[in-house]
Amino acid sequence: MPVTKSSRALVDEATAQITTYSVAQVLQRLQDPKVQLVDIRDPRELQDGTALNAFPVPRGLLEFWVDPASPYHKPIFADDSKEFILFCALGWRSALATKTLQDMGMTNVAHIEGGYIAWVEQGGPTETLEQQKARRAAKA
Repeated sequence: MPVTKSSRALVDEATAQITTYSVAQVLQRLQDPKVQLVDIRDPRELQDGTALNAFPVPRGLLEFWVDPASPYHKPIFADDSKEFILFCALGWRSALATKTLQDMGMTNVAHIEGGYIAWVEQGGPTETLEQQKARRAAKA
């Protein structure tokens, strides 16, 4: 069966219906405790690091981790006071994921234009997985 709508068209449609932030806009809010960055890249992509304080969620599990009725639910997503700002490598998967979370009823969700690549290019702070694990262990 032929593809009747391109992946780019899907991303464009999603982007028209979601909140998109530039890296600069997110950097201005990085210290805000009400902002939670969410890295939806594949775990293999995280080997090169992630944005500082980002919560990693494999894209294939996102809906299940967000849904309180799911046995895979993660409590971090139950915090309605937070705005969850998603990113992937280029911003395409995160645009689609943000739209999906909106379709699930979330209103406190957005994504970063250009994704992690833009984040790094524009000097966004990063950390390795080892640094992230050590930081989380120190908080526990």
